Amino acid sequence: MDGCRSDPFRLVLGIETSCDETAAAVVAGGKSILSNVIASQVPLHQVYGGVVPEIASRNHLEQVNLVIWEALQQAGVTLKELQGVAVTCGPGLVGALLVGVSTAKGLAYGAKLPLVGINHMEGHLMATMFLEVAPAPPALALLVSGGHTELISWEEDGSFVRLGATKDDAAGEALDKFARVLGLGYPGGPALERLSLTGDPRSYSLPTTSLPQTLDFSFSGVKSAAVRLWQQSQGLGEPLDLPSLAACYQRAIVGALVEKTAAALQATGHKRLLVAGGVAANSSLRLQLKELCAKREVELYIPPIALCTDNAAMIAAAGYRRLSRGERAPLALNAYPRMVL
Repeated sequence: MDGCRSDPFRLVLGIETSCDETAAAVVAGGKSILSNVIASQVPLHQVYGGVVPEIASRNHLEQVNLVIWEALQQAGVTLKELQGVAVTCGPGLVGALLVGVSTAKGLAYGAKLPLVGINHMEGHLMATMFLEVAPAPPALALLVSGGHTELISWEEDGSFVRLGATKDDAAGEALDKFARVLGLGYPGGPALERLSLTGDPRSYSLPTTSLPQTLDFSFSGVKSAAVRLWQQSQGLGEPLDLPSLAACYQRAIVGALVEKTAAALQATGHKRLLVAGGVAANSSLRLQLKELCAKREVELYIPPIALCTDNAAMIAAAGYRRLSRGERAPLALNAYPRMVL
């Protein structure tokens, strides 16, 4: 931290409320986490099997000031010592986003601090900045989460070009939805992965949609096939091997992610791969991408598992870079639930 005392944006407060995590963090120099506080809403939504937007928004209202205060306390700084505020302004649940955006605008105005709005998915990418060796453009990025599955080219000038995206369900969404069918609760993706560890990934045949000649994804077909297989077994009273079914389902989704990533590396010639988002915590995906990159002589950057899921440190890191480039958000900053990277 001492090495960046002269940095005009040395200390940035990040605020994240895009879905069901109320988070605040203080980051120094865009790469040193001084605090990273997360108030999870998982217990509130488990009974419903997924996030209820109204409940999420109300809980953000209750938690956001407490979480910010705790982040400042843990970092040992005051509002007066900050040099900027970064907040997620999209994509996400509109009510949830508005809580964070409104809070950030009030803090920035009251403390006379520059404000910047951050795309949540850019934040996920910037979680790689906390690695011991941080990546630099040009690079290929695989963004894979509950709401997004995209292949992005991070250009040398720092801009982002979308190469491909899901045509229907995101990978994390497909994992969560099938986990709910199997009664594994919420969040379903991690539970499905745990179940799959003792299964045979070749026991059941599940179709995948390849979408040839594109770098796009489609997961609704494999989800529908798996659900039909489960429903048929229930109707006939013939129980399935659930660990093996989970393993086959995960294998189909992870296989599609790796296949399209390999094609994107081939098409772009990039020699760096960034992987970010909640599904980047999946151990099978991490292992297969590691093998792919070793074979292709590509540098692989994946954040620690704790930084793959939603957090505010990644928002502060992205904010630091945008503030350093002179970007500022007006106090008219709004929430953009369908914001595109």
